[in-house]
Amino acid sequence: MNNGRHLQDHAVGPSGPAVSLTSAAGHHAGRETLTLLSSQVRDAFLRKPFFVDGDTDIVTLCRLMAENGVTDALVRDGAGIGIFTTTNLRDVLLMDRPPAAIPVREVASFPAVSVPLDAELIEAMILMLRHRVHRVAVHEGRKIVGVLGQLDLMSFVANHSHLIAIQAAQAGTVAELKKAADQIAPLIAVLHEDGVRVEVIARLVGELNRAVFRRLWELVAPEDLRAASCLIVMGSEGRGEQIMRTDQDNGLILPDGFPEERAEQATAAFTAALVDFGYPPCPGGIMASRPDWRRTVSGYRAAIGEWIHGTDPEGPMNLAIFMDALPVAGDTGLLDGLKAHMGRLIAGNDAYLARFAASANSFAEDGSWWSRLPGMKGRAGAEIDIKKLGIFPIVQGTRALALQYRIPELSTAERLRALASARRIRPGLARDLTDALHLLMGVKLDNNLAQMAEGRVPDNLIRIDALGTLNRQGLKQALAIVRDFRGWLVQHFRLVA
Repeated sequence: MNNGRHLQDHAVGPSGPAVSLTSAAGHHAGRETLTLLSSQVRDAFLRKPFFVDGDTDIVTLCRLMAENGVTDALVRDGAGIGIFTTTNLRDVLLMDRPPAAIPVREVASFPAVSVPLDAELIEAMILMLRHRVHRVAVHEGRKIVGVLGQLDLMSFVANHSHLIAIQAAQAGTVAELKKAADQIAPLIAVLHEDGVRVEVIARLVGELNRAVFRRLWELVAPEDLRAASCLIVMGSEGRGEQIMRTDQDNGLILPDGFPEERAEQATAAFTAALVDFGYPPCPGGIMASRPDWRRTVSGYRAAIGEWIHGTDPEGPMNLAIFMDALPVAGDTGLLDGLKAHMGRLIAGNDAYLARFAASANSFAEDGSWWSRLPGMKGRAGAEIDIKKLGIFPIVQGTRALALQYRIPELSTAERLRALASARRIRPGLARDLTDALHLLMGVKLDNNLAQMAEGRVPDNLIRIDALGTLNRQGLKQALAIVRDFRGWLVQHFRLVA
């Protein structure tokens, strides 16, 4: 092996979550440097090496790479080790000989750039830059033990999110998947410490959670059940607004005629595994393991009708949770059909829309709590439920408007943006509500991380005197926006104030 050979290697590995991260540049750059200097190659995610012999023809090689899901291959040729990537394949296509007649040893790059397993990560990065390659072979003694890709290296020093997604997708057992899921909470703390915006953290965590749910469903459910059904997440998980694990909101849609009892064992295993992973069971029982949330299409259609036309006081809330449903795995057409059915039942039903919107005021109190905010007057030690008083009215009021105007978006910010674009609400109101929501989510995340650091279970109660000045002032303004929005909803839906 030789580190002195230039390889023209521009292939990229599998993509991670489709979420870009922004951060406080100075602090983040400093942490990345520290990670590069203090971590070894063995600490990063290494792909298993995929070897072929040098006399393998290019067509056979490409077929083997496709079957094994890899984008590069290490080539054995005598005592030498080379590497073949998609860049080399480009060169093959420009040759005037058929690929089936070209042995890989003629086009692979020899020798492969390599780095010791116990080298510092910064050494691997320097080698990639020096040789203009996107991956290096990793050796321990004379044995190749893995391949380190540039994306994996950058993910490691940045935030590990790409690594978590890969580990989740490649987990062979529930126990292996739990190890990947266990890394999400520490990642949240790192991202928050680095100044990443709360809405970006929420989107990233949502992507990672769904990667875990999808792989878990593959591990516990038989293939015919997975292919026929649709696994969904709902509520804040469906909207991509859940950061810390609060509870499970998931369900399963089965096609008509599929025996519901055949899904019972798999959904029970799914729920139990999530509880073991640290996703608390839903107090309201909104989990695929419960018969109410494991139904056939006809069963759900009947339930939606009952939620809208029935007298159950929980009906509107069940509809609200289902409205946020997002498919995770399986036949997404089942969910699409049910949402279209829901829209048809709601159309023109002003009385129901008013009842639905009125729940945004469910947790409103009189003005006394408002006076407890420091800087105004009252008790500095007051606690408020930030979800009930701040987040829920924004989410539920926006849901009501999205339901009224048939807005298909799921996240609250996207719904507000769509409502403003459709001139259903003022752009300024949409902007203020979005800003208020994100501030409230940030304050809640601050509080939850502090609670966890103290060994407490994270909840929605905020002690006013525990907030910094900026958060207190921001909370004051956000709650004022919420108060005005509730008043706007009263007028819009002609509610009884």
